[in-house]
Amino acid sequence: MRIRYKKWARPELEASEFYIDEPEKIKGNWKEKFENHNQPIHLELGCGKGQFISNLAVENLNINYIAIDLVDAMLGLAKRNIEHEYEKRKIEPKNILITRFDIERILLILDKKDEIERIYINFCNPWPKGKHRKKRLTHSKQLEKYKEFLKPNGEIYFKTDDDDLFNSTLIYLNESGFEILSKTYDLHKEPIFEKNIETEHEKMFSEQGIKIKALIAKLIIG
Repeated sequence: MRIRYKKWARPELEASEFYIDEPEKIKGNWKEKFENHNQPIHLELGCGKGQFISNLAVENLNINYIAIDLVDAMLGLAKRNIEHEYEKRKIEPKNILITRFDIERILLILDKKDEIERIYINFCNPWPKGKHRKKRLTHSKQLEKYKEFLKPNGEIYFKTDDDDLFNSTLIYLNESGFEILSKTYDLHKEPIFEKNIETEHEKMFSEQGIKIKALIAKLIIG
């Protein structure tokens, strides 16, 4: 998603208590950055404006969340959305951290000691051209990286509007040692999540009559 430059985003992020400016320095020590005693850490790759992660985190205060995006303007909006959701409940956002980073280089900021329990990937760029497919966040190349910091039996929750990306992702997961626990080609008709939090893209595509594809996959150990 293209978004206009927002000059307020960088200053607001740098002033935020839940924004991490240099995530490379925290590699292996993300648990210590949260001001609580929660054990699970869940990760959203490509959080965009933060509609999904803000609603998810505020409803699950017993879980810690990390949200990553590459664009300051997006993260600035995500910060504001997070603050809005937590302010409605009159609580501080102590179980969420956001950071700016290139997901293709994610092993520079996460490793096995971080023990990520679940990864959320929502409506990522489908990169339809063959020469660009390795850029997909669900490509085998990326999945091998995620295996370096996922806990044993760690999960991936994935949603997309794109048929080719979804079908290819099923292949990528199988190639990379993941088991498909649940899948659907029409999430709103055949729900597979305990509670589905609708993203901005999901609402837009659904209103256009496009069916939402989704899956849950588990990393097979041994």
